[in-house]
Amino acid sequence: MNQNKKIHVWLPGIFDYKGGIQVYSAFLVQALEQVLPNSNRCIFLKNDRPKTDNLGFDPQTQFHFAGQWNSTPWHTAFFSSQVLRAAIFNKPDLIICGHVNFSPLAANISNLFNIPYWVIVHGIDVWNLDEHAKIYGLQNVNRIISVSQYTGDRLVQEQNISPNQISLLPNTFDETKFGIAPKPQYLLKKYSLKLKQPVILTIARLAGEERYKGYDQVIRALPEIIKTIPNIHYLIGGKGGDRPRIEKLIQDLNLENYVTLAGFIPDEELADHYNLCDVFALPSKAEGFGIVYLEAMACGKPCLGGNQDGAIDALCNGQLGALVDPDSIEQITETLVTILQGRYTNPLMYNPEALRQRVIDTFGFKQFQKKLYNLLT
Repeated sequence: MNQNKKIHVWLPGIFDYKGGIQVYSAFLVQALEQVLPNSNRCIFLKNDRPKTDNLGFDPQTQFHFAGQWNSTPWHTAFFSSQVLRAAIFNKPDLIICGHVNFSPLAANISNLFNIPYWVIVHGIDVWNLDEHAKIYGLQNVNRIISVSQYTGDRLVQEQNISPNQISLLPNTFDETKFGIAPKPQYLLKKYSLKLKQPVILTIARLAGEERYKGYDQVIRALPEIIKTIPNIHYLIGGKGGDRPRIEKLIQDLNLENYVTLAGFIPDEELADHYNLCDVFALPSKAEGFGIVYLEAMACGKPCLGGNQDGAIDALCNGQLGALVDPDSIEQITETLVTILQGRYTNPLMYNPEALRQRVIDTFGFKQFQKKLYNLLT
């Protein structure tokens, strides 16, 4: 692709909310700036409110906001007219849709003005998809970018999409923010933990619609884990409306002394929390990929994920971590105990430096840039 090409990127947001899709989207924009520095980049953010500066992005990257209309019934109409006008008057060489929700509009614009478009798919957003407009948007796309092989394979099976239409651009992370360090004293004190006390960590949004993350399963596994590791402690980082139900589950199982709900963890404390734990556990069954696995492994921590979703990609089919049946409390229990006792069969999980280097070599931002450049060219 010519370095001077015009690229329009439609994203849910980057600045106002920090979910997995938003983090991925920010890395995408940064990578575009690096691999096509002379391109004309227009970034359209549906849910973000206007900002006074580019907040660390290249000043030449143009941001357009629609979040100021968020609470109004014409929010979607405003965003749609915004990107449509830009397509008509700026005539981009490529439109990149950061979410499948944008694909029907992109397909119509492509038909009218012969502008190629790509759609990025993240996971549950396209699994079991039955909305005709979105299916149409995916079936007429020039390229589908999937963050995981798992999601790409499901699209091939469920939507009769050719594998040749799908390219992989897995999640990435900032290796400079996550490194190996001793357990932070301030967190040991904050959570009343001892230095040698084994800690299981989960970081996830505590929302009713995201119970698939598997924190329930780890809580239910704890009574059996305690029989073998009596001083175990489970730390759950994240906030959301599901917290009261989780608190009741903890009380019902008499686990008040074994589980801490840490609430929201700010970005600047994330690495410290990873370094506080002895194993990171997210036995999810609907994770599109899971950036948290990469961050934990960059801190040298063993990871446990589910074997029914994008964690398969993040943990490289078990080469980087443990994959379990997320519906089996028995398997979760046995695997966590095995990891914590140092008996798991994958030696890489007990070599923090090698694990960190392996995840950087596989999923680091430089690899993300190279793959994006190859796709664009």
